[in-house]
Amino acid sequence: MTANASARAIKPELLRTYTEDFNKDRANLIAADAAVSAGVLKAATDYRGVRALPRDFSIELKQGSITNQERSGRCWMFASLNTLRYELMHRWNLEDFEFSETYLFFWDAMEKSNTYLENVLRTLDEATDSRLFEAINESPADDGGWWQMFAALVNKYGLVPKSAYPESENSRNSDDFKQYLNSKLREFAAELRRRSAAGAGEDELRTLKDEYMGTVYRICAVSLGEPPEKFDFFARTKDDAEADADGKAESCKCGDSCKCEGKSDAKACKCDKDKSDKPKTGKDERPQIRETGITPLEFYKKYVPVDVNDFATLANAPLKSRPFNRRYRIRFSANVVEAGDMEFVNVPLDVFKKAALDQLTAGHPIWFACDCTQFALRKDGFFDQSVVRVDQLFGTEFTGDKAHGLEYGDSPSNHAMTFTGVNLGEDGKPNRWKVENSWGKDAGKDGYYVMSDAWFDRYVTELIIRKEYLDDATRALLTTEPVELDPWQPLTRRCR
Repeated sequence: MTANASARAIKPELLRTYTEDFNKDRANLIAADAAVSAGVLKAATDYRGVRALPRDFSIELKQGSITNQERSGRCWMFASLNTLRYELMHRWNLEDFEFSETYLFFWDAMEKSNTYLENVLRTLDEATDSRLFEAINESPADDGGWWQMFAALVNKYGLVPKSAYPESENSRNSDDFKQYLNSKLREFAAELRRRSAAGAGEDELRTLKDEYMGTVYRICAVSLGEPPEKFDFFARTKDDAEADADGKAESCKCGDSCKCEGKSDAKACKCDKDKSDKPKTGKDERPQIRETGITPLEFYKKYVPVDVNDFATLANAPLKSRPFNRRYRIRFSANVVEAGDMEFVNVPLDVFKKAALDQLTAGHPIWFACDCTQFALRKDGFFDQSVVRVDQLFGTEFTGDKAHGLEYGDSPSNHAMTFTGVNLGEDGKPNRWKVENSWGKDAGKDGYYVMSDAWFDRYVTELIIRKEYLDDATRALLTTEPVELDPWQPLTRRCR
């Protein structure tokens, strides 16, 4: 061994020092017993931190049943649909509702495949080991994504209820389906590049690409089943109000002769003798919503009371390379090629958080992205550094801040969820947040998580905010010329 190599190696005498120091500290021995037996997270759980995060919230939104993405990377899609189903349920007075995630999953696979092949055609002169082509080729049609990908799909294909296109084994567990789809797409890419090098022109290559997309459709249809072009929709409204054709509660039918207080409310009116005197049976007589042969786009436009284009992506990335109060666009990040690449506005934390508080206070849930792995009890449902005391377990402080986590790739966004509540302290400031996840009701507390405000500041990097809740300065940034970012730069990992 050379002297230089010896200087770089772990030295035996240092190892003896390390083990002596470890064994003479009783805390190390207790920590090792706990971690080896129970695992790092359980051994590091601080009951005082758990008790400091109760699961009650001064502002809380009533959501439907918890959803479950199972073994797939569709969190961004589930979180997006969870924000829309809340609006639909409350607009139409439904007890519960769930959109078909599989419907958008089918079209996302198709669109990502098409965009990948288009990007291959755009980069025929790039070497296969160039940084750009490696970024394009890394995950041709993988599951992950962002809100703007969701919006692009909804704009083009609409939405359907889960009953019209239920889950399949390959939507619940997508690895095998996507493995072979990606393999076939890379074969197509290699052939397109080979034909181009042999002198094929653009028209010939594009004709070949269209043929390839027929194979992609076949793979998707075999794996998921074909999506519906039209479907029937049936729902019952809640007992506490009836819905007319526009989804509004019926007023009482007594006319001007009604003397009841609150006579405009059918529930409050005591004069409707026909209803009150009617004998009760086991028949479900709640008002019905029925549609026959409706298309997915018609369903979206008629039943979803918000426009997916009326939202903006806010980021809080305190990086010198990403100055605040600017609009950014990430190259080669689209799923629907004609919809354009992903964009965000980078804002300071106070602006970021105020937008979230304003939207929740107004009664609307929020799509957000974060690193769900850091200082998280994913089974028990806590996001808080005071709960997961790995610093005490390992005897070392974890001092990295948000900028460090993004710059060094330690805590980029990797999961999307939905804020459905927040607790305000006596000073009016938030101290904890309610989180709706998409990992089923057995994760967290009945599917919900609690997040400390400090964890929000450190690990939440993206919010999807209705434009009406942006301040004037932030709203104005949406029309400025964007700064172009390369696909490998921070904040670009797709949420799964």
